[in-house]
Amino acid sequence: MKRILIYTGAGLLVCLFLLAGGLWIFRNRILNRLTEKKIAQVEQRYGLDVHYESLRFEGTGRLSLGGLSVVPEGRDTLLTLRSAAFDLGFWQLLKGNVEVRNVYMDGLTVSFVKENQTANYDFLFRSRTGGEEAAQDHSHAGYDKRVQLVLDGVFRLLPSDGRLTNLRIRERKDSDSVSLFVPEFNIDHHRFKSRLIFVEGARTQHWQTEGEINADERRVSVGIQAPDLMVPYIRRRLGAEVSFNRLYLSFTQQKENGKLVLSGKTEVDGLAVFHRRLSPERINLDEGELDFHLNVEPHALELDSASTVRFNRLQFHPYLRLEPPAHLIASIHKPSFPAEELFGSLPHGLFENLEGIRVAGNLSYDFGLDADLACPDSLQFHSDLRPEHFRILGYGTTNLSKMSEEFEYTAYEDEMPVRTFPVGPSWNHFLPLDSVPQLMRMAVLQSEDGGFFYHQGFLPDAIRQAMAYDLKARRFARGGSTISMQLVKNVFLNRRKNIARKLEEALIVWLIEQNRLTSKERMFEVYLNIAEWGPRIYGLLEASEFYFGKRPSQLTLEECIYLASIIPKPKHFRSSFDASGRLKENQEGHFRLVARRMAAKGVISEEAAEGIDLSRVVLTGEAGKCFSDSLSLAAPQPAF
Repeated sequence: MKRILIYTGAGLLVCLFLLAGGLWIFRNRILNRLTEKKIAQVEQRYGLDVHYESLRFEGTGRLSLGGLSVVPEGRDTLLTLRSAAFDLGFWQLLKGNVEVRNVYMDGLTVSFVKENQTANYDFLFRSRTGGEEAAQDHSHAGYDKRVQLVLDGVFRLLPSDGRLTNLRIRERKDSDSVSLFVPEFNIDHHRFKSRLIFVEGARTQHWQTEGEINADERRVSVGIQAPDLMVPYIRRRLGAEVSFNRLYLSFTQQKENGKLVLSGKTEVDGLAVFHRRLSPERINLDEGELDFHLNVEPHALELDSASTVRFNRLQFHPYLRLEPPAHLIASIHKPSFPAEELFGSLPHGLFENLEGIRVAGNLSYDFGLDADLACPDSLQFHSDLRPEHFRILGYGTTNLSKMSEEFEYTAYEDEMPVRTFPVGPSWNHFLPLDSVPQLMRMAVLQSEDGGFFYHQGFLPDAIRQAMAYDLKARRFARGGSTISMQLVKNVFLNRRKNIARKLEEALIVWLIEQNRLTSKERMFEVYLNIAEWGPRIYGLLEASEFYFGKRPSQLTLEECIYLASIIPKPKHFRSSFDASGRLKENQEGHFRLVARRMAAKGVISEEAAEGIDLSRVVLTGEAGKCFSDSLSLAAPQPAF
């Protein structure tokens, strides 16, 4: 029995040896047969012509490939490769895993070409069906599994040693193109160093890059530097410009309590950004640094509050959480810190009115945002900047207290100056606040900003409602502006709707209100004298004459409410009337709302509020000429 077992075992060993020897002898034939079968499947499924001149094993673990090309049917060549050799992990290969240890590659060219609506790479985005592909579909996997999959691929396929020469990547869309050329890319014991040449249009850039990709320690670090480095592609794609002198990124993959965590740091020097939605000027952010602790959960990405942002002299700890499909939670809590850290860190080009401002004292700040695009009305928002013995030592480029005295105001239309006049007694159309009838004052306040004399420049609920409305409209549709914010926008800032203007507007409003740079009474007086009330009509005195041919002291209750109602859209005043010059019935709701608010304040009686009559609004001034028997809509010019 023992002899039989010995003979049987020996026979099996011989068979295994013969089988292994056969596989070894015919390995290249088997490799090419399997490769050709797989290529045929890929060609049929994606409409490609895949060709290679040579593919063979050299020794136990080196795979050599030569003369590879991939050409989509009827389109430009996508990929060509002159030669490549890969040293593979032998034991991992036996397990069915591909682990690249060394790679030597020459003459790889990848070209992404799109002409009109036809691209040579659109097959990459076709949906895949079938058992094998469905089994490998990770699109519904959690964030953690998808990130883990990507990192596993990067660490497994990128070699610890290698040399790549003459690498080219090109992207062309119609007549626009960008290309990357890498003369030589060397990897030595996980560390790499290379020179990159980018060409976009007439601009050529030379980048120096170095770093490390260490699969054993699950660590990645990348450094890029060049003088005034301009990030390619995004200007054509997004209409933006991003440049910097040096960028560094490093992170390590970890597991904490069973959770995937990416911890690392990113630094940038000389960062400058331009996009018209941000600011009309180039924003110079100078130096920035982020120490991050990113938790990757199945259904959320979370930037832990242990993360630190350093921006010039300012430092804070943000918290961010993103949940699918588009639910963002963010918060910042920064306890007492020197005010100069904030104002000394403001980016050049983003806060031009505040450049050079000198301050003293301390500040503290709290911010919170909870926004879900699937349910915009549920949005929660608060932002609270609190002063502690704060004071302004010296203004920068702009005197923020100029509204306290007579100053020269310039009105703009389509970003062009159309009229300049002094806001004070030297202007013959100036109307002091004590000459404005109480009905008119209260009509404007209850229509525009009922809490103006009580708040400090902001109405948080109005801002929250405006943000929710903008999310639904997917644009800047409503501003939630107070009278203070409207004043700052008109007196100090341009009229463009962009993020930079809103940020600068908020900070200037805070400075004026917190430091009482201009009294509330004077601010309201300025507002009533510079507000646009029609085509080239500025100030209440001109408005009452233009619409009703009378002085403000002679205005009726209905006329006051009407004038207050057109402040948001003064150039569209004609839309409130029918062809015969009578107010449309859809205006009644607003008139009654304002009247009831005025009654609640004790300015008018409840009987007067209920007795509001739209027919009493008759355009007896120059504005009435817009409504003639010929239904002419030609806008008259004011005769002042």
